[in-house]
Amino acid sequence: MGREHIYERKFIHVGEIYVAKSPMEIATVLGSCVGICFFDRAEKIGALNHYLLPLWNGNGLQSPKFGNISIPKMIDQMLDAGCTKRNMEAKLFGGANINQTSIENMMIGRKNIIIAKEILAKNNIPITAEDSGGLKGRRIVFVSNTNHVYLRYTGDQKDANGN
Repeated sequence: MGREHIYERKFIHVGEIYVAKSPMEIATVLGSCVGICFFDRAEKIGALNHYLLPLWNGNGLQSPKFGNISIPKMIDQMLDAGCTKRNMEAKLFGGANINQTSIENMMIGRKNIIIAKEILAKNNIPITAEDSGGLKGRRIVFVSNTNHVYLRYTGDQKDANGN
């Protein structure tokens, strides 16, 4: 028994950020990548990003496929949409250790989680829910105007809000 889709759904891929100024479901699939849901409690505006690696090394473009580019850019986009940091909160997902072929690959998910927590703390944006690490990928659907997240991994379905 699936749930009804009452809003338009936007699927985002690696390196994408989406800010929903009107009610919408934003979805993505995460392995070692991290996705952060931002929500402004006053404006009821939500956003989701999806990044692959923690740090841009200065070579090439400053792509949002890097956490240290994606997260500040998403904060800026939320502010541009009329949000304020004091009303923002975050939910953190992903960072799984799904590729265990080398020590470096095993660390990417963990590093993605660490950079998210560092940047959010620096910006005084609290993390109100988290499902990160582990060995399994996740599919998340974020309802932008309610701050509700549906999470599914390896055939198990649960609600990231504890319901």
